[in-house]
Amino acid sequence: MTKGNTTKITDELYEYVLANNPPLEPVQQELVETTWEHFPASAGMQSAAEQGPLLAFLVRLTGARHVVEVGTFTGFSALAMARALPADGRLITCDISEEWTAYGRRAWQKAGVADRVELRLGDALETLRAMPADAHIDLAYLDADKPQYVAYWEELVPRMREGGLIVVDNVLFHGGVVDPRAEGNAAAIREFNAHVRKDRRVESVLLGIADGVTLARRR
Repeated sequence: MTKGNTTKITDELYEYVLANNPPLEPVQQELVETTWEHFPASAGMQSAAEQGPLLAFLVRLTGARHVVEVGTFTGFSALAMARALPADGRLITCDISEEWTAYGRRAWQKAGVADRVELRLGDALETLRAMPADAHIDLAYLDADKPQYVAYWEELVPRMREGGLIVVDNVLFHGGVVDPRAEGNAAAIREFNAHVRKDRRVESVLLGIADGVTLARRR
């Protein structure tokens, strides 16, 4: 298939993209910088700067009031979504690390949205399975351990309301998904993408944003 008019994102063009998106608020920028300062080897797990405004936009676009996030890390994406929720909205975010999420807790408090965020520490799969089985989630964001993506997906989809949106990060996995002999995380993402593509319960699109983002709407 002939490739369309795809623009190569240079460093200069990336800065232009950020400059023409809603700017990060001081508490968000501080959290980004703090994450890189304290966890330089892991900071790449943080959602990209342009994804914060995107997630906030999607929360508002869908009118979401009940959001579930799988993979908190230091709380940047949770902060972006919580700020976009209405005052009575609720975000449940799942992670296993008290150390990482402590930075998120402080940022949520500083931003005045701590009352909208419920952090559940422990195995995220068990956390999802303990949730009500009925369709009650408006928006879900999946950005956690890649080998479990299919398992997380299978817990999330039945719990999404009709028209609910699942947002999935890292679906290109640094380009590794194009290799049919891929191993490890890249192989897990290849399997996940094929699983989503065949899932008739949703309609989905895979976008070349950051490290790849899938948007899936519950039919």
